[in-house]
Amino acid sequence: MSELPLLDIDRMAKRYGERQAVRGVSFALWPGEVLAIVGESGSGKTTLLNMIAGRVAPDAGAVRFRTAAGPVVDLAALPEADLRRLVRREIGFVHQNPRDGLRLSVSAGANIGEPIMAAGARHYGSIRRAAAAWLERVEIDPARLDDLPATFSGGMQQRLQIARALVTEPRLVLMDEPTGGLDVSVQARLLDLLRRLVADLGISVVLVTHDLGVARLLAHRLMVMQQGQVVESGVTDQVLDDPHHPYTQLLVSSVLAA
Repeated sequence: MSELPLLDIDRMAKRYGERQAVRGVSFALWPGEVLAIVGESGSGKTTLLNMIAGRVAPDAGAVRFRTAAGPVVDLAALPEADLRRLVRREIGFVHQNPRDGLRLSVSAGANIGEPIMAAGARHYGSIRRAAAAWLERVEIDPARLDDLPATFSGGMQQRLQIARALVTEPRLVLMDEPTGGLDVSVQARLLDLLRRLVADLGISVVLVTHDLGVARLLAHRLMVMQQGQVVESGVTDQVLDDPHHPYTQLLVSSVLAA
């Protein structure tokens, strides 16, 4: 891994009224690394992910991101227009509900082609060929290029959203429960696809999930959150095979008992 982190989260905090959703969370993410953040609903993991993405303004803390050009910028302090430009070029986001990450009124090909155009491509034929290639890459028949996302199954919509998020090969991808709501067979196929794409592209990923099996399969490192705080972190297999914090032990034992 690189000697310098791609992402450096420093004492992030967020309060909603009387509830402290995130409490002084810090961590670093390295190039090519997949970090899973796990915890029950209300633990603060999704709020943290949305602050990293610039979708929620933090009350305190910094989101330091090393840009492709070299300089480190604090995403939490960037003007909105600058943040949008940077996110469009270098950061992808995969939602739990694919309909939140797709434009349902345009074709599958247009959904993939739009980020390519936003990155500067203008040749229609080249954009269409790239979109077709990415459909095939996410295991969707390229003959469906002109079909609307609403005609796709839930698993296909999620794979289409992944293609849209990864087509410009961002350096950082944020994933919020990407396998949530899918049945077991569809989930397994999607996990295999994600693992292969992440490895092939060498991207860094912050993955929010409540599913420890998903974390074990995809993540190099695991961070456990409870009531807005990080209570345990480390190499994924080590944390899951030998959890130290009582809350982590409870999460692992609940999976074993299921």
